[in-house]
Amino acid sequence: MEYSGARILIESLIAEGVDTVFGYPGGAVLFIYDELYKQQDRIRHILVSHEQHAAHAADAYARTTGKVGVCIATSGPGATNLVTGIATAYMDSVPLVAITGNVATNLLGKDSFQEVDIAGVTMPVVKHNWIVKNIGELGEIIREAFIVARSGRPGPVLIDIPKDITNQTAVWTANSEENADATLSQRAKRLSVRNSRATWTDSDINKACAMLAEAKKPVIYAGGGVIISDAASKVQKLAEKIDSPVTSSLMALGALPYNHRLWTGMIGMHGTVASNKAVQNCDLLITIGARFSDRVTSRPDSFASGAKVLQFDIDPAEVNKNIATDFCVVGDIKKTLQHLLENFTEKLPKPAWQKEIAAWKEVIPQELQKDKTLRPRFIIEKTAEKLGVDTIVATDVGQHQIWTAQYYPWTKARSFITSGGLGTMGYGLGAAIGAKIACPDKPVVLFTGDGSFRMNCGELATAAAYNVPIIIVILNNTVLGMVRQWQNLFHGGRFSATVLDRPPDFVKLAQAYSLRGYRAADEASFLKVLDKAVADNTEGITAVIEALIDKDEVVLPMVPGGKPIDEQILQ
Repeated sequence: MEYSGARILIESLIAEGVDTVFGYPGGAVLFIYDELYKQQDRIRHILVSHEQHAAHAADAYARTTGKVGVCIATSGPGATNLVTGIATAYMDSVPLVAITGNVATNLLGKDSFQEVDIAGVTMPVVKHNWIVKNIGELGEIIREAFIVARSGRPGPVLIDIPKDITNQTAVWTANSEENADATLSQRAKRLSVRNSRATWTDSDINKACAMLAEAKKPVIYAGGGVIISDAASKVQKLAEKIDSPVTSSLMALGALPYNHRLWTGMIGMHGTVASNKAVQNCDLLITIGARFSDRVTSRPDSFASGAKVLQFDIDPAEVNKNIATDFCVVGDIKKTLQHLLENFTEKLPKPAWQKEIAAWKEVIPQELQKDKTLRPRFIIEKTAEKLGVDTIVATDVGQHQIWTAQYYPWTKARSFITSGGLGTMGYGLGAAIGAKIACPDKPVVLFTGDGSFRMNCGELATAAAYNVPIIIVILNNTVLGMVRQWQNLFHGGRFSATVLDRPPDFVKLAQAYSLRGYRAADEASFLKVLDKAVADNTEGITAVIEALIDKDEVVLPMVPGGKPIDEQILQ
């Protein structure tokens, strides 16, 4: 069939299984939006309030489903508004296809109205990008983009389409299962072959098995790659075979249920005593899908310094990048662990090691404080109790993010949606909306701070317009809490530009968007408004709860910058 470029784009997206795109229109994408209008019974478009949140919503759609998220923006400022969202996805290895319009091909490079070299701008934060200058290549480029986004180590890609290309016509053939190979470009075929083959050998697996068998004090350190590859069950089986404690980075929370006997909690700057002590005292650190970020290792020369390091990762660039490894197995983690488990059949109980771990777990008491003050832990645990185990949790970035990581009872993979690598304040609301649209039958709650929420509160319009029922809990301490905490500890209590005792009234703000708004200052009032928020959600209405907490609440434990991870501030 001969279609316009805009029709080829939409048909290609549908052929890739895309049912929802997030975006914001503009002059350079008019033909694309006209085609979206014509095909609205086949593909859904969600109009956001700001292009950044088109990327964040598509990002969360991908994180919760494992599919590729798709966002669309116009040229110039529309395209540059996507950049923060693209970078967020890049740092957390999220498969995302960003589609931008541009000025006509004859105007490229001439400083035309709303022109920007978005391919050049995004080069450091995408796996690949394309500028489509030939209508005949558009279909192949879109197919290739999806292959690149989801294969190997997933990540974002960008397709920049000049306006005249969207209006020109060319022959397009659907990428059905029968003719997919025939319609792929040669480059795309090479990518498919390269990413489908195993990169490890049987001898690699045998070497890894030998290291596991020799270990007396192993620790499994799980990273975001475990979630991305859907390998959580494999990690649990491995841990149970070798009786190894399991810790994780922020991005792998949910890989092991919080109440599993081998779970020790998060590792790193705000990790548990048990996790940090275990890593510092182990004789084998089994790192699975993790990149040894500075928030985990703190001081690399002292990190697991007495242990051998066995690393499993799909990306060879992560091997020996931050921490030297003794042996690595490169490949898809789910497939690698499956082969490992098939070859490692014995069970190796380690009662002495588990006794040490149990003692470290007792260092920080788990009881709630008994006063009437509304505290973050109470807010998070009671919300989890009310909403149930199928809940998807989104956060922004700051103290509330870490409290959520520490206190929420994680039981399932793909249930925690947060910006880990880039640490994007303002990520949360767009992400929560994307998660709810992706998983309409699951409760979605956003824990955010007053500082983060100010950055993205315009997306309340999106929640209202599409009747997206989520619960938003703003932990309002009237300050930039995490920065204030550092100022208090390391900058002599000089609170420079971190006090936010200013408008808006968040309850009235919610009501202005025809949503429900509530305020809670103590435990009893929080429980009452939480019940109301849940009831609102059953009616298809988003509810905002402003929970008033003390400005001097702090995140503990905490490892000061440059210190070994077992030198923690505990009180």
